[in-house]
Amino acid sequence: MGSKHGYPSSALSNFSPHPFEFDGVKVNSMEGLLQSFKFSNPEMQKHICTLVGYAAKKAGRHKNWQRDQTLYWQGTEFKRDSDEYQELLDRAYNAVAEQNEGFRKALLASGDAVLTHNIGRTNRKETVLTQSEFCRRLMTIRERLKK
Repeated sequence: MGSKHGYPSSALSNFSPHPFEFDGVKVNSMEGLLQSFKFSNPEMQKHICTLVGYAAKKAGRHKNWQRDQTLYWQGTEFKRDSDEYQELLDRAYNAVAEQNEGFRKALLASGDAVLTHNIGRTNRKETVLTQSEFCRRLMTIRERLKK
């Protein structure tokens, strides 16, 4: 799965433009939201959330959150390996699935395929979202949407 592959995988990429609102903040792509977690300033987070694709990725590239494993959302700190951070990710993916029809259609178009992602990292200490965290969320939401 990736932004350069065919549909539906390209439409499921975090780089894809899928506008939604999260906790009152306008988000233009999941990548923008994920990169915003690296910034402690809520106003900067709002700006990063407007970015899509590579521009979003680039914005957070040099933030060294790994040193203390702390991420942020709207004034709240989250330890990367915490249940609270996992709940934040769940809420984010549920929000895009509930609010963005294009995302839902692409997810349902993936049928019963086992979703995989070979770009990205597998170690939680190195990334705000591992390959398995990403794919597991998509498959969980897809199953719920089928009902």
